[in-house]
Amino acid sequence: MNYSLLQVPERTVQPRDAGLTMVMDKGLSIRETEDVLSTSAQYIDIVKLGWATSFVTPDLKAKIEVYQSAGIPVYFGGTLFEAFVVRNQFEDYIRVLDEFKLEHAEVSDGSITLPHDEKCDYIKRLASRGKVLSEVGSKDAEKIFAPYKWIQMMQAELDAGAWKVIGEAREGGNIGLYRSSGEVRQGLVDEIIHAIPAEKIIWEAPQKSQQVYFVKLVGTNVNLGNIAPNEIIPLETIRLGLRGDTFATFLSDDVKQKYKLGKYYQDERIRQDD
Repeated sequence: MNYSLLQVPERTVQPRDAGLTMVMDKGLSIRETEDVLSTSAQYIDIVKLGWATSFVTPDLKAKIEVYQSAGIPVYFGGTLFEAFVVRNQFEDYIRVLDEFKLEHAEVSDGSITLPHDEKCDYIKRLASRGKVLSEVGSKDAEKIFAPYKWIQMMQAELDAGAWKVIGEAREGGNIGLYRSSGEVRQGLVDEIIHAIPAEKIIWEAPQKSQQVYFVKLVGTNVNLGNIAPNEIIPLETIRLGLRGDTFATFLSDDVKQKYKLGKYYQDERIRQDD
């Protein structure tokens, strides 16, 4: 940090297992990648090359090496895994991971219908070669799972060897964990978080309001994903209580009361209204 501030929450340090920021790269150039890393590398824990953008990204190997030289793991979006599986090319998919020296892989079934035991088998096979991120939730707005089903699937995928499970939201944050408006399905999240360890979940949260929600709910070291490159530093300020939305979150009660922050502000408004 550039200077000292009191009452700032403690962040885990890299390489970290909790408090992860997963960044969504939707096709940055090598120069843009270098620019992002020059300002934000210390806040990036892992990068996803969104859906199947890696198939058409020029100079892919060189770009991946830029991330890897900065100590940042890269993985292909789950849609690419699905594209290989649906074409009966899973072994080819593994060869691609090896070719690009990717330790991490994502297993998802957001675009295809895959029996869950088959999905878990893919997780087991990929976990034998590296770290697996498994995504739960559909990209189809018509497919809405009951909370107990999310929990069952997440736990089964962790048991199969997943390093982290990801709550689906797409890059827009308007599906899966969220309503089409971007509003959090709070009942769903509450049930998941009481059943699955928080450090095992990456919540896709591309919208600022979603990031604020999870920082307030879980804490500064919540795992968040699908963060846009230009939102990495803004997210870090949200995590540290240095943006208006979380300004009062990590301050002591006496400070909140003195400056009428949070519930103390509401209490004061009620007294004034009376």
